[in-house]
Amino acid sequence: MRIAIFSPSLESGGAERVVVNLAQGFRRAQHEVHLVLANAHGELLPEISPQIKIINLNKNRISDCILPLARYIRSEKPDVFLSAQTHANIIASLSVLFSFHTTRLVLGEHTTVAIHLTPLYRNKGWLMLKLAKKLYPWADVIVAVSKGAAQNIAQLLKISEDKLHTIYNPVQIAEVERKANDALAHPWFAPGEKPVLLAVGRLTAAKDYPTLLRAFSLVVEKKDVRLLILGEGEERNELEKLIISLRLAKNVDLPGYVANPYAYMSRASVFVLSSSWEGFAVVLVEALSCGATIVSTNCPSGPAEILENGRYGSLVPVGDAPALAFAILEALENKRDATLQRKRAQNFSEDRAISAYLTLFRSLLND
Repeated sequence: MRIAIFSPSLESGGAERVVVNLAQGFRRAQHEVHLVLANAHGELLPEISPQIKIINLNKNRISDCILPLARYIRSEKPDVFLSAQTHANIIASLSVLFSFHTTRLVLGEHTTVAIHLTPLYRNKGWLMLKLAKKLYPWADVIVAVSKGAAQNIAQLLKISEDKLHTIYNPVQIAEVERKANDALAHPWFAPGEKPVLLAVGRLTAAKDYPTLLRAFSLVVEKKDVRLLILGEGEERNELEKLIISLRLAKNVDLPGYVANPYAYMSRASVFVLSSSWEGFAVVLVEALSCGATIVSTNCPSGPAEILENGRYGSLVPVGDAPALAFAILEALENKRDATLQRKRAQNFSEDRAISAYLTLFRSLLND
């Protein structure tokens, strides 16, 4: 089977990490994999196996990829064309239509569409929503990465249930566990240092780090701890200003992107997810794989499903700094059983996800 996966780039992000895991998993299953990138750059690019063919469209704007993608589809004739993320899905749908080729189009939705296309994106959100409503029904199937995301897609885009499938994102759990034991040079994790709270994810509006910082300012009033946020993004300047205004400069570190966040997850006292919305929240499964004690917002969609409604981590309302602070303080005093956390992570293993995708692809090709 020839499987093509389209992604804008391979910058460090949850959807991009899933693209890498899927590509590697399909290749290990002995399928021919083409990774088609609008622009072949990003921190995750070096992780791609040399056995995977990378097609670089060399376009800075994803909207410029429609015709090059259509030409690629006509030329290479992939059996399955898989895309992820709303804006990429729209481009992929148009490209398949313009290619006049009968490739099976599978759209992966990695976020909660109703929130993603909100006033935060008012400049383009209305257009993306309109295009998604027109184009998504043309896909052979739409894969949502959580049950909550699937319900959202069905309601907002009026997609029939027979076209919707839920497949949890693949996580390379064995690799995460291996990297979790790597040495860590950060001085905050030296013996005898203060407890460290950890957050991992791009510095974007969706992650709602302002609420985390305000919650942390309440935590440090009662406990001498530190906060480490791993990731890079467009919100950095605003977050740095907020850190200064909250007088947290000595207690908060934003070191940017790190290649191995798992070494931090396995050593942090509490892992915190403060997101306003997610599609699935792969990072929570990775934290479980590291045996971490977790506090998360109960955002749409994913955390409640991953943490089994609070059984494997505390869930708090979105945007509620006092509730987040209370849950963090409680988690610092009552650590979760690391063995049980790791066992829970196995429910989201890469093998299960790859098998589910391949079963879906075969059923489409046999129709």
